[in-house]
Amino acid sequence: MKKIYLTLVGLIAGISLIGISSLSAAPYGMAGCGLGSLIIKENNILQIFAATTNGTFGNQTFGITTGTSNCTPNSSAYQEKQQEIFVTVNFESLESEMAMGKGEKIMAFSQMLGCDSETFAKISKEKYKEFFSETTTPKELLQKVKTYTNKVCVKNI
Repeated sequence: MKKIYLTLVGLIAGISLIGISSLSAAPYGMAGCGLGSLIIKENNILQIFAATTNGTFGNQTFGITTGTSNCTPNSSAYQEKQQEIFVTVNFESLESEMAMGKGEKIMAFSQMLGCDSETFAKISKEKYKEFFSETTTPKELLQKVKTYTNKVCVKNI
């Protein structure tokens, strides 16, 4: 039974990876950066094994955090992980600062998102009730903020 389950999971993962092949970024394949990207260079069905290697050993998170294993600071995966970590660690501070529309944490957050700090502070205060509820998690906050700011923020370049 376990063998059938693993085969089915592998098949589903393979189909998923084939479907998103156009979204992959260099210098790694569809499975992303990490030890798997160093071992398996081909960007094909073998990326299932690269993803398994990354997931099994937890090295992708380590690579993103440290900038090793093809996980460079300029990659979107690296930037997204940094944003997730920042929001999780600073969630309570962000909640109070976004309500006021000022503070060190929201200024840093705006820079991580590539938004103008003044615009972001104004948006944070105006849209506070849309960004936060009693059950909002850090992950939900990040998603809500990114969705909204992608539409209205003037990006820093």
